[in-house]
Amino acid sequence: MQGGAIHFISGLPRSGSTLLSAILKQNPRFRSRVTSPMLSLVNAVQPCVSGGEFASFFDDARRAAIMRGLFAGYYGDTQGQVVFDTNRLWTGRLALLRALYPPARVICCVRDPRWVLDSFERAFRRNPLRTSAITGFETQASVHARLEHLARAESGVVGLAWNALRDAWHSDQAECLIVIEYDRLVEDPAVVIAGLYAALGETPFTHDFDSLEYDEPDYDETNGAPGLHRVRGRIERIDRPSCLPPELFKKFETELFWRAPRADGLPSPLIL
Repeated sequence: MQGGAIHFISGLPRSGSTLLSAILKQNPRFRSRVTSPMLSLVNAVQPCVSGGEFASFFDDARRAAIMRGLFAGYYGDTQGQVVFDTNRLWTGRLALLRALYPPARVICCVRDPRWVLDSFERAFRRNPLRTSAITGFETQASVHARLEHLARAESGVVGLAWNALRDAWHSDQAECLIVIEYDRLVEDPAVVIAGLYAALGETPFTHDFDSLEYDEPDYDETNGAPGLHRVRGRIERIDRPSCLPPELFKKFETELFWRAPRADGLPSPLIL
């Protein structure tokens, strides 16, 4: 990461972050993958330097240096590259990210949560012989149980990310957010990516949206979800009916808050 920059990819799961990474990594100056361990590392170290027996040994400058050191160590092989570190819960740590890397932007991939849940359900049905880390490796007896598990505000993969995104949207650090809606990305990728380059101050690059290649087979296998992050071929919008029961599809209908401007007068995120 020495000599380069760092940005973050976050937002909702199953909303285009893997597709975005597949696009960005075509640029040899960019390093982008699926979920990294960096948030877990930061969350583990921060309590050690903030409280307990040795708290008095640290001031904020040293705490920041140690946490930046985690990124420098992990991305030590990316000299001169622009790093995009991915975790759907970075939106819950905006104040920390601004303290560590003030110029960094947080790119939030978003999508109607009904279609997020639909995407997960389709992934579960593709692997009927597996249990998945997404549901805690539990066997959820019905689609109703699976979706309720995913949507739990305090622990669900979708519920946690949704609440972190709402917090970020309404925070006073929201100006660092760049929001990319999934449908917009698949319908007009050239315009969206050009806007992203401009927002990041990066030199334009010619991407090939017709032959994308991305896969994380070891990561997906470990999490009991083979093929979850596989991207192949061209970007295109696929219209299809939902696989969810109609009452569940209606139950999870909600306001897409990122489509409305903030009413508090504070700077709004950039919407691409």
